[in-house]
Amino acid sequence: MQITETDDQIITRIRERFEVLDHMTSAVKDGNIRALIVTGPPGVGKSFGVENILSKQDLFDTIAGRKPKYEIIKGAISSLGLYRKLYEYSGEGNVLVFDDADGIFMDEVSLNIVKACLDTAKRRWVSWNTESHLLRREHIPDRFEFKAGVIFITNVQFGSIKSKKLQEHLAALESRCHFIDLKMNTQHERILRIKQIVNDGLLDDYEFPTHHEDEIVHFVMSNADTLRELSIRTVLKAADLKKSFADTWQKMAKVTIMKH
Repeated sequence: MQITETDDQIITRIRERFEVLDHMTSAVKDGNIRALIVTGPPGVGKSFGVENILSKQDLFDTIAGRKPKYEIIKGAISSLGLYRKLYEYSGEGNVLVFDDADGIFMDEVSLNIVKACLDTAKRRWVSWNTESHLLRREHIPDRFEFKAGVIFITNVQFGSIKSKKLQEHLAALESRCHFIDLKMNTQHERILRIKQIVNDGLLDDYEFPTHHEDEIVHFVMSNADTLRELSIRTVLKAADLKKSFADTWQKMAKVTIMKH
């Protein structure tokens, strides 16, 4: 017999998973947990929550003008670039976040570097055993101890990777990390997440009256099937249009954020 959730139960489940993500991010920053993999559909607030926690914990460094003890890497990064960045942030209390830098998961050299960083041994040593003028010029050693934390934020489903060799590397990586799947696989779950995060203050900076926020959410829900992307980013785009074109924003939205 199939068990169905009510909307309230779905919202509670989603909220609990994001609360777990907040707590786990803090634990990585504190050095109590070495690594975390976060997976889920695009545009549901994975990156926002992680960055918010890290920036709050680094607030005093920011006020004092010191370099933050975390960095968020987005997009492509080579294996050599990965080694350099891990060395730069190798000290205790640092956190590197790889946000949709999914090339790491497709490259054996990068995966081996990351696995060394997250090894379960008491001391984690990372090596670069290939001659590199770049590392030598920047005085980066070919071996260093990694004491920091790592968070991966990805839309990739590891089980969908076809290469058997890469699957073995990914399984080894996953075994070294805590893993959070935000479990929002249906359109309805994403809509409920959007409503939740708007209620939590997503649009506060726009200073809209409540009925304007409701109008934006209603527009997104009503057009969910024809939007270019059903996501928090789309809600923010709609809010930008509402702010700029108070009377004609829906007409503008149908052209700019909906499929033709």
